[in-house]
Amino acid sequence: MLKTLLQRLRLRERDPLQIHGYQTYGTDKHLYLLGRALEEEGVNLDKKGLVNVFKNAYYQFKSDELPHVKMRIRLPDDRVFYSMTNSEGYYKIDETAENLYEMTNEEGWLPLEVAFDEPRQDRVIINDNRFPAQMLIPSNEAEYGVISDVDDTILQTGVVSLLKWRVILNTIFRGVGKRFPLKGAPELYQKFHLGKSGEAANPIFYVSNSPWNLYHYLEAFIKNNNFPKGPILLRNIRGPFDKSPKPEKPHKQKEIRNILKTYPHLQFVLIGDSGEHDADIYIEIAEEFPERIRAIYLRSVNHERRVFRVRGLLEKFKTTPALLVKDSEVAEDHARELGLIQ
Repeated sequence: MLKTLLQRLRLRERDPLQIHGYQTYGTDKHLYLLGRALEEEGVNLDKKGLVNVFKNAYYQFKSDELPHVKMRIRLPDDRVFYSMTNSEGYYKIDETAENLYEMTNEEGWLPLEVAFDEPRQDRVIINDNRFPAQMLIPSNEAEYGVISDVDDTILQTGVVSLLKWRVILNTIFRGVGKRFPLKGAPELYQKFHLGKSGEAANPIFYVSNSPWNLYHYLEAFIKNNNFPKGPILLRNIRGPFDKSPKPEKPHKQKEIRNILKTYPHLQFVLIGDSGEHDADIYIEIAEEFPERIRAIYLRSVNHERRVFRVRGLLEKFKTTPALLVKDSEVAEDHARELGLIQ
C-alpha cells in the first residue's frame, strides 16, 4: 500500500500505537487476560457508507502488530503484572492473584488498565498509554452459565453458503450497524442471563471461530443489539508458514473445556447452530461432562442436508436435553419447562 511505502521512506509519519484488551474471564484467585498490541489504523465502526465499511474491514485484517513488546497490567488496587507480546503482537496474563472479586462491579466485571511498559520516544501512543480491559468473575449466586456460538446463532452470517461467500460479503460490505440479530435472540439471552430467579447475573460466554481481527466488530454487535455482555473468545488464524505446535483440540472444544474447568461448580447451557460442527462438539462435551450440561440448543439453518444430519445425531443422543429449534420461542418454552428461566 502507498501509505506503508511512504512511511518506510519517512515521507509520512508512522501510525500511532494502541493496545487491545479483550473481555476475558477468571476467578477470585485467577487473573486471566488476553489482548494485542497494534498500530492504530483509524478503524471507526460508527462511520457509515460503503467506502468506510470497506476501509474498516480492510484495516481490521491488515493489522500491523507489535511483536516482543513488554506490557504492564494494573489492577484497581495498584497491583501490577507484566507480559511480553509474541511474534503476532498478542499478550496473555495467566497468573494467580488474591481477592479479585471484591474489586468487581455488580455484574462481576473486574476493570484493568493495560499500558506499554517502556514507551518508545519515536512513536505516538494514543490514550496517554492507558488502555482499558475487563475480566469477568461470575458470582457464586449464578444459577448456571451459557456458552454460545456467534455465527448463525445470534448473528445471521451465512456460514453454510457456497464458498462462504455470504460471510465474506457481510464482513466486508456491511457495517456493524447494518447487521441484525436472529429474531428473538437478544430477549432469550437476557432471560438466560437473569435465570430462574430473574436476578441471577448468569455469565454468557461467546465462543466463535472468527479471527481476533473481528473482536471489536462482534463486541459492537453484541452491545448494539442488547445481548448480555460477556467474554468474547475468538481464535488466531494460523498462517501458511506457522511452525508453532498445533493445539491438541480445535478452538471451540479447547475454550469450552477451559470454561468448564475454571468454574467446576457451575452447570452450563450450550447454544449453537446446525450449520457446521456445533452438534458434534456439544455432544462430545456433554458426554465428557454429563453432570455439567443442563441443555443444548441448536438453531436450524437453511440447509436441508445438514439439518437432517443433526436431527439424526440428536435422536441418538440421550445424555442431556438437546433440541433443534427453528426460532427462539421454541427454545424459550423448552428452557422454561426445564426451570432455566422465568
